Amino acid sequence: MTESRAAESAEAVDAHALAELTRLRGSIDNIDAAIVHMLAERFKCTQEVGRLKAEYRLPPADPGREREQIERLRGLAEDARLDPAFAEKFLNFIIAEVIRHHTTIARS
Repeated sequence: MTESRAAESAEAVDAHALAELTRLRGSIDNIDAAIVHMLAERFKCTQEVGRLKAEYRLPPADPGREREQIERLRGLAEDARLDPAFAEKFLNFIIAEVIRHHTTIARS
């Protein structure tokens, strides 16, 4: 293969790789947007739960429910071939934020 032909081939591969990278990143951006919107919907529901808990003087945290949710999410993660430990960390992060919201609601 001549040097110019090798350079043309490398440019074609690079162009293809760039196009594929752009396509994949577009998909990632769409998924990230969907995640944000789903989290917003989830937090709307948990805000309502927080208001109910405050009205009936229930504690902001529900360790039994949290354990059930973690186990359920770990199972879903396994089914989806996602690391269950990662899924648990993610849910624990969300739970901590929900409890913070519930505590704030209860104080107001």
